[in-house]
Amino acid sequence: MTKCIGNLKTSWAKLIGVDIKSDLPIMLGDSNIEHMRTTHSLDYFKYGKFIELIVQQPDYIGRNPKDNSIELVKEFYIDNEYVKIAVRTSSVGVLYARSLYVLNKKRTENFINKGTLIHIDKAD
Repeated sequence: MTKCIGNLKTSWAKLIGVDIKSDLPIMLGDSNIEHMRTTHSLDYFKYGKFIELIVQQPDYIGRNPKDNSIELVKEFYIDNEYVKIAVRTSSVGVLYARSLYVLNKKRTENFINKGTLIHIDKAD
């Protein structure tokens, strides 16, 4: 089963240089969930229930230059961790939440300081 879990907002896309005419749905399918469970099982166990929250209310957005995926990052203050949802475009142009995992805190803070990850509040 595949369902829409949020949207890539035009104002967020603009922050990372992506020009879209309207908000685009972000989908999550069974195969995506299975990938998250098997690839980063401990992170999925801890944060899987927050997938929609991360997609709908990220703190940061970025673009991964290696695979051109969109990175939606939420900071969880309880454990002081940054959690990323990688969103990728399918071969038919649909956005899917593909990965979920905890980021290295120091590395993430470096990305924020360099401007590679941009705080969402900078969106219009």
